[in-house]
Amino acid sequence: MRKARILLILGICMAVLPYLGFPYSWKDTLFTILGFVLMFFSYLLFTDYKKQEVEKKPFDNFRENTNFNETEI
Repeated sequence: MRKARILLILGICMAVLPYLGFPYSWKDTLFTILGFVLMFFSYLLFTDYKKQEVEKKPFDNFRENTNFNETEI
């Protein structure tokens, strides 16, 4: 849950950042950095989610031999 909390805090920072009065060059840099950090933590959260998924066992499908026209010796 720590990663989800970090994502929530970063999302709030992204929402508040335009109204804080930083110069445009700082805003661009901060948005870029926050964007990369958001991508990193969302990727970590996604990989944790994929590890927790139960791997489905594939269905064993057997097919009969269709070589009935050939005679076996």
